[in-house]
Amino acid sequence: MKVLYVEDEKYMARAVAQVLKRNNYTADLAYDGESGLDLALSGVYDVVILDIMLPTRDGVSILREMRKQNVTTPVILLTAKGETEDKVKGLDSGADDYLAKPFQTDELMARLRALGRRKELIITNDTLAFGDVELNCNTLDLFGNGQTFHLTLKESRLLELLILNRDHAISANTIIERIWGWDSEAEDSHVQVQIAFLRKKLSLLSRRVKIKTVRGVGYMLIESGEDADAV
Repeated sequence: MKVLYVEDEKYMARAVAQVLKRNNYTADLAYDGESGLDLALSGVYDVVILDIMLPTRDGVSILREMRKQNVTTPVILLTAKGETEDKVKGLDSGADDYLAKPFQTDELMARLRALGRRKELIITNDTLAFGDVELNCNTLDLFGNGQTFHLTLKESRLLELLILNRDHAISANTIIERIWGWDSEAEDSHVQVQIAFLRKKLSLLSRRVKIKTVRGVGYMLIESGEDADAV
């Protein structure tokens, strides 16, 4: 399970991230509201843990923007102990659960497991479409032109990231952080290899959908009629 933890208390965020990793979660961290919103809107996370009190943008406004952008990722909202108003506001804004600070990590783990089970029950056919291709994020199958290709996990997550961010280019650094993890040793060459594999499969399934290289910026998904440069 891939978790985003948005928390401005860096020591606490890193400590919780270590606990998450020991429990076989992949954890990305953001220390302010704007960075947290940018990551949350990617839609690549299974759960977002979101503190209410954050610099640059508060947690409730992040949550509202996520729901406004149709990002349905389950959210655990961290509230001040005894602040009923924060809990009500958070739940009304689309939070799936809340946890009062300070909290025990065992309780956090239990709530993450509960949300993970709920997501598995609700999302039985998680399909993303772009142009004339469809990606089933659960089975990792890519459909198009009457054919089906089974993608690797990295290929599927890369295509999912490109579809969800179809309106702008994604940098190689961002791809590495989202697909391999912020603490990985992956380099731009690893991204180029995955892009090449994915391009080849898309070319066999669709004449319309291509991955465009935006020079000096990154990669984006386009439909035919626009120029798609090679890597």
